[in-house]
Amino acid sequence: MTTRNVLVVGAGSAGTATAILLAEGGWAVDVAETRPSVTALGSGITLQGNALRVLDELGAWQRLSGYPFDTLGMRAPDGTLLAEVDDVRTGGPELPATLGSYRPDLARVLTERAAEAGAQLRFGTTVTGLRQDDRGVRVTFADGTTGRYDLVVGADGVRSTTRALLGIDAATRATGMGIWRAFTRRPESITRTELYYGGRCYIAGYCPTGEDGMYAYLVEDARDRSDLSPAEGLAVMRELAAHYGGPWRDVELTDPDAVNYTWFETHLLDPPWHRGRVVLAGDAVHTCPPTIAQGAAQALEDASVLAELLLAADSVDDEVLTAYARRRHPRARTVVDASNRIGQWLLDGERGDVPELLAEVTALLTEPA
Repeated sequence: MTTRNVLVVGAGSAGTATAILLAEGGWAVDVAETRPSVTALGSGITLQGNALRVLDELGAWQRLSGYPFDTLGMRAPDGTLLAEVDDVRTGGPELPATLGSYRPDLARVLTERAAEAGAQLRFGTTVTGLRQDDRGVRVTFADGTTGRYDLVVGADGVRSTTRALLGIDAATRATGMGIWRAFTRRPESITRTELYYGGRCYIAGYCPTGEDGMYAYLVEDARDRSDLSPAEGLAVMRELAAHYGGPWRDVELTDPDAVNYTWFETHLLDPPWHRGRVVLAGDAVHTCPPTIAQGAAQALEDASVLAELLLAADSVDDEVLTAYARRRHPRARTVVDASNRIGQWLLDGERGDVPELLAEVTALLTEPA
């Protein structure tokens, strides 16, 4: 059989996972990434079992450093422990319920695996044009070079260039919340994710990422913080954190360069997720607030399902790409809706049934995508 070739636009979780699976399946894979090197915004990342299941499929799970745990703590603003919840191992009994990891480490591991699988990675490269016919896609890059591919996968994030080139409007909106994050030293008192609802912020939480590291986060009303210097941002985060007790008292916030601030955003594209031989994945099609920590997991599941269908198909056609979105959209919709609902309950000061909602989502995610 003639080797099929694919351009994956974006070297985030969805892009590198797709590249790994298709390259190992015999496809010729190019990856184009606009950033100049392997980098990842932010500090830490929470990976639940369904994400770990895909990382295991990719041969990345055993290489990924992190801090595994199987319970979730809920605390009052003063630090009083209100509840200890056993997390469900949604990835199966052999994997932990949750792994806290350093986000740049995840990016490094996935990029290394993609290269080992045979994918050709091009950094500092932007796609500027797509011209399709019945047999393939001619791609123009920012440096003037071109390439021809049987398929293009746009996995290039919330503000996807690929999606824009297709003329698709994602209607991304801010949800009304902003989040401060900081990576710092892990004190002995922090051994799992714990969430504090109420007080000065909507949510104050933390997650261990290794024996020595953790990330902490504080969720407030979305504000324009762009005029703050790093030192001023650190001062704001420290002031907000001072309102929380318990293990929060042990969290050290000292490095202004380890602090970042972003707004929660959301969108979900209705099917189809492709136009001709160009298909979208990851944040390019769905993004949501991290209120149930499923962003990376859903991106990884997109890659797993898309690669599975492509490798089983005799040709790259409308039928297989339609099947991909048909299979993924209901699950992504459930996650996006649940993430947004929890955030809206907090914004409205409404006491929603969070445990029941999370139980419904967890039951769905326990089943493979």
